[in-house]
Amino acid sequence: MLPRRELLKSLWAAPLLAQSAKGLPPLTIKDVKVIATSAGRGYRWIFIKIITSEPGLYGIGSASNNFQPHAVIAAIEKHLAPWLIGKNPEQIEDLWQSGHLRTYWRNGPVNNNVLSGMDMALWDIKGKRAGMPVYELLGGKVRNAVPCYDHIAGRTKEQIVENIQKSQALGYRHIRVQMGAYGGGGFIPNPAGGQAFDEDVYVDTIPPLFEYVRSKVGNTPKLCHDVHSHLSGINAVEFSRRMQPYQMFFIEDVLSPEQLPWYKQIRQTSTTPQAVGELFTHPFEYLPLISDRLIDFVRCRVSSIGGITPAKKLAAFCEPYGVRTAFQEGGDNDPVNQIAAYHVDISHPAFGIQEENHFPDVAKEVVTGAGEIRQGSLYGNDKPGLGIDVNEALAAKYPLQPAGKGYEYPLDRAMDGTVVKP
Repeated sequence: MLPRRELLKSLWAAPLLAQSAKGLPPLTIKDVKVIATSAGRGYRWIFIKIITSEPGLYGIGSASNNFQPHAVIAAIEKHLAPWLIGKNPEQIEDLWQSGHLRTYWRNGPVNNNVLSGMDMALWDIKGKRAGMPVYELLGGKVRNAVPCYDHIAGRTKEQIVENIQKSQALGYRHIRVQMGAYGGGGFIPNPAGGQAFDEDVYVDTIPPLFEYVRSKVGNTPKLCHDVHSHLSGINAVEFSRRMQPYQMFFIEDVLSPEQLPWYKQIRQTSTTPQAVGELFTHPFEYLPLISDRLIDFVRCRVSSIGGITPAKKLAAFCEPYGVRTAFQEGGDNDPVNQIAAYHVDISHPAFGIQEENHFPDVAKEVVTGAGEIRQGSLYGNDKPGLGIDVNEALAAKYPLQPAGKGYEYPLDRAMDGTVVKP
């Protein structure tokens, strides 16, 4: 029997011997590249490519920010890349923690986009080197596919019903329903010109729409609706109460992030499920909402909170409280972020639903290996890592378009001209 000291030495040596036996030399990060592209369709996609010391081994991550892409590019090229080169890409958790703190001021959209791109690329490298898809490294599949919700809208209630039926025919069981654009149903003519948003009109208009929809399509489709933060506190409470009879799968962001304490009043008044957090950039923003069981779904974008590492932790925190994930996509998002969300979705029991996103053929040529939606569910592939790649030569043919007015988000305004929070 080995003496205690010798036994401990042999145990410490085991991982090193295993690595040596596999013939895997230590890795270092040799270069960090930014790939910026419009993908032929006016997108503003920012990808990170982390190149390692092992020939041919690199990882791809999404750092896309539709409204501040050039800030993200500068942050990667001027700050992240010099810091990251020479480090060990296998130490994902340590690099995430130190990367999160290296700017001193934590979080924020640009910082987290940069972190996300790095983190996804590191998981991609880890999976490729292990010869496994990332979801296997996260514990393996707990479901066969990732159900998604479809987006439909219409100018009239009759058109909305028709579009719901078309969505069902495509295999979707979860369908988000909007009256035209965000805020639709709440716009009134503005004597000064154009339209103004009136939240009282919205609260009076949308519940009867869903009453009509349910009368025509029944309770089989699981319906969602996005308020897009357009309501103030008491109207958000009243709106949630009025939507309760229509058995919603969820209503999304009924309040702006500045008004989160109102969710306590909503929960006391209504059982309408709440999906929250598209605008969150810090996973800790969720903690009191989850632990107090005030919400039902977390709605952040994986590339906005720092990548796969915090997304899997957030899902793990949700699980014991019965809260589920509903990771956000949006039309501006990219296939790399979508597939990163897929790997978390398919490997975690706290998954609830994934927002769909369809990409044109030219974008799928720029980003190869993108996920596919079939019969209302998202499917990835079984390639090692994230299973995607970026055709750099093709991406370069579609550079980012000029910033114009600064890539501003289009805002709605009330009758008196004040901005309505998006």
